[in-house]
Amino acid sequence: MTAPKYLDPAGFPNPDTPREGSIRAWFTQSGPLVGRQLMVWFRDPVTMMQSLLMPAVSMIMFKVVLGDSIAQTTGQNSAYGTVPLVILVGAMFGSMAAAVRLNQERGSGLLGRLYVMPINRGADITSRLVAELFRVLVTTLVLLAAGHLIGFRFTQGVLPAIGIVGVALLYGASFSMLVLALAVSAKPGAPLVPLLSLLSSFMMFFNSGFVPLKSYPTWVQPIVEYQPMTPAIEVMRSLAIGGPITKNLIIVAIWAVAILALTTYPALRGYRKAATDR
Repeated sequence: MTAPKYLDPAGFPNPDTPREGSIRAWFTQSGPLVGRQLMVWFRDPVTMMQSLLMPAVSMIMFKVVLGDSIAQTTGQNSAYGTVPLVILVGAMFGSMAAAVRLNQERGSGLLGRLYVMPINRGADITSRLVAELFRVLVTTLVLLAAGHLIGFRFTQGVLPAIGIVGVALLYGASFSMLVLALAVSAKPGAPLVPLLSLLSSFMMFFNSGFVPLKSYPTWVQPIVEYQPMTPAIEVMRSLAIGGPITKNLIIVAIWAVAILALTTYPALRGYRKAATDR
């Protein structure tokens, strides 16, 4: 019988195996776990199609139903607001599927089995975040391609186009970490998805993707302007057709850094608790 990689043939610790808490272990062990997460996603065609096709269909429907009205109000092709909006919504709602899967793995005992293995404690959380970024990347590319069908164009060149994808990934990373932190900290059976759906729906309808900020009542404009989606939408719009970027990009970065800073430790701590609960 062959000894495990972390043991030599005599049963002693293999000197070539990195220590569990080392950066090398975190880096090398995250890779196979990322592959596991992606394999789960690829083997669930329903969830995968919902992540890719439903946002694209929704975007086209927004264009068909509301496109002319928005264009008359703003004097601008509605695609430049709708496409960024749906990209961000797709990033948020896709993360909820990851939260559900995490709770299922917690209930089945898989988290506990992973936790007792000689792997870095942060590798599994990292793999889930990287897999979410891959999902956001694929979804963004699909939606940008669909957006081309309704008039969305990259008028500023290649680098701004890459910047649009970068904003989507930054937004997706921060929201995914928030969802992971809540998923591992919540009690089993907690109404996590309904609560997150409520928050996401509120943000989806109170932003500048559909109508300009000035179209909202005066008292609600500050909320709409500074909630996370609006500056991200405005940056992506400006990268596509030109316009001011700096202020909104700073707000996007502040939101992302703040959310990651506030949720990374709770995610790691909550993961440990979720994995060791009996």
